[in-house]
Amino acid sequence: MAPASTVVTSTPARLILGLLRLAVGFVFLWSFLDKTFGLHYSTGPSRAWINGGTPAQSYLTGATTGKPLASFFESLATPATDWVFMLGLLGIGVALILGIGTRLAALAGVVMLGFMYAAVAPWVWGSLNPVVNEHLVYALVLILVPLTNAGDTIGLGTWWKGLGLVKKLPFLV
Repeated sequence: MAPASTVVTSTPARLILGLLRLAVGFVFLWSFLDKTFGLHYSTGPSRAWINGGTPAQSYLTGATTGKPLASFFESLATPATDWVFMLGLLGIGVALILGIGTRLAALAGVVMLGFMYAAVAPWVWGSLNPVVNEHLVYALVLILVPLTNAGDTIGLGTWWKGLGLVKKLPFLV
């Protein structure tokens, strides 16, 4: 990967890229925290993961009702899916906030958001926007993060890339 200074040279642009990375990282981390502890935002305490809630299963069976791919997504609703979903939210959020492992975080995030986009099927009549929703916008930002080395600005990306293990296993960049 090219040094950050050769990808985007404008200091204000680099700052905005770093802030975008932090913002999307916080979206993922906040979702993890709210679904885990039921902080009264999208998840109440009675539905919190630590109180027996099923965050992924609830989404896969609730948000997909009446959607074209409902049966497929409902078939994925298992306790294992809750673990994968929650660990994904946590891992993606922490990696983005720290600016480390941004390639893996971006890939995992784009896959997760792609599933969520397809699950809610915004192209179905009655959606707020039949093409673009928050899942698609966040996915585009995630793609931008590793392409612009956004983890190097307001993050630990430069340090992370210098680690021996990361040099030996470049997919960890």
